[in-house]
Amino acid sequence: MRRVEQHVIEKSHPQFRAIDEMALASKNLWNLANYHVRQTFIFQQKYLTNTALFHLLKATDAYQALPAKVANQVLLQLHQAWTAFFEAMEEYREHPGRFQGRPGLPKYLHKTQGRNLLIFELGCIWKAELRVREIALSQLGRIGETRRQPTSVQQVRAVPKADHYVVEVVYETEEKGGSGLDPDLFVALDPGVKVLAALTSNKPGFVPRLVSGKPVKAVNQLYNKQREHAQKQLARGKEPLFTSHREDADHDEAHQTCDALLAHRKPSDR
Repeated sequence: MRRVEQHVIEKSHPQFRAIDEMALASKNLWNLANYHVRQTFIFQQKYLTNTALFHLLKATDAYQALPAKVANQVLLQLHQAWTAFFEAMEEYREHPGRFQGRPGLPKYLHKTQGRNLLIFELGCIWKAELRVREIALSQLGRIGETRRQPTSVQQVRAVPKADHYVVEVVYETEEKGGSGLDPDLFVALDPGVKVLAALTSNKPGFVPRLVSGKPVKAVNQLYNKQREHAQKQLARGKEPLFTSHREDADHDEAHQTCDALLAHRKPSDR
């Protein structure tokens, strides 16, 4: 089972600028690759495969600005976006009513503000540092520590956000066994007013329970009377108000009383 450990990289982090520059380079490669795929699709009516795209771009500055494995992941992301587009088009042709409009081609990212996801596979993660649970990546160096066992880490992702990055450490973990609960057993709860809750179960020997709602109802009625009186007093003032510190205090006190009643009252059979 794969899980994710997250680390927030703020602007004050020493590696923020390096990550941001690499995410910008990732955007540049995305846009360049997307341009070639779009042009081929629009004017030649064919899809430029991921392999063909790699051979077309591998010598460009946009591709070489990134570690090779990271650049390949950008091309893979674009391929997945186009695959999703083709699947959406098939669904649109069969069931157009499920869509608000015709699916659009994968878009370009903003020229200056756009940033793209960075994915670092094991070949881009420094193994020596990982053994001591340090996250160190190709062209970035050390960016933090991980709480995971070194052998369980599979990849690291840098996800662009509005004003920060979230570094995700993806790792493998063993799936825990069942909880030992019987899936054929269930419990049912029916909330109400006079009867606050009716509880039953199909477990043999379980005695159905009814929890009285009278104490909570009494507290609520008292609060409503006090509130009505306080609001009348406020309305008689020179400048009519809608609430006061006393009303707010009574409101909080009523909630605390109800919580206390629910916490200490035992369900009673009727």
